[in-house]
Amino acid sequence: MNTLEIRWHGRGGQGAVTAGEVLASAAIIEGKYALAFPEFGAERRGAPVRAYTRVTNNPNIPRTPIEKPDVVVILDKSLLKHEYIEGLKPGGYFIANTPLMPNELMKKLNLPNNFNVSTVDATSIALKWLKANIVNTAILGAVIKTTNLLKIETIINVIKSRFPGKIGEANASAVQEAYENTIVMKLQEAV
Repeated sequence: MNTLEIRWHGRGGQGAVTAGEVLASAAIIEGKYALAFPEFGAERRGAPVRAYTRVTNNPNIPRTPIEKPDVVVILDKSLLKHEYIEGLKPGGYFIANTPLMPNELMKKLNLPNNFNVSTVDATSIALKWLKANIVNTAILGAVIKTTNLLKIETIINVIKSRFPGKIGEANASAVQEAYENTIVMKLQEAV
């Protein structure tokens, strides 16, 4: 692995920035270099939010917006639009919070068959475990299952240390359930 660049799209309050930070922390624990940061703008609850994570073997990590990501993660169903997928590298990963199957999502968005698509109903999982539409930990399960970038156990350990007690346990359960329920459609299956 040289560098894996992830662009997160969510709404304020859903935890896109936190998801990127948890992923970066887990990558560092596993011996990689990583950096997570938000794109600053009009941050308010419900407004579209963009965050970035870079995971690499190189200690010199640029802190610039990711225009051509390897992975695009959509946390909110209302953001399932072409403009949020722009720049995704051919062969990259498109991971979405939706109850749709990957092939249904591709058809709905009229997407080309040049990247991998994964879907998980992170909203239902978050509501079940957290009693709130905070989908960041659930979507992390989908990211790990899709990319195989890190071990799911490492993500769970970071979550439990960041959110101790019952909140951490509930978030860990959300990650695990999303990991188990993510539907991954690899590029060759889409053809």
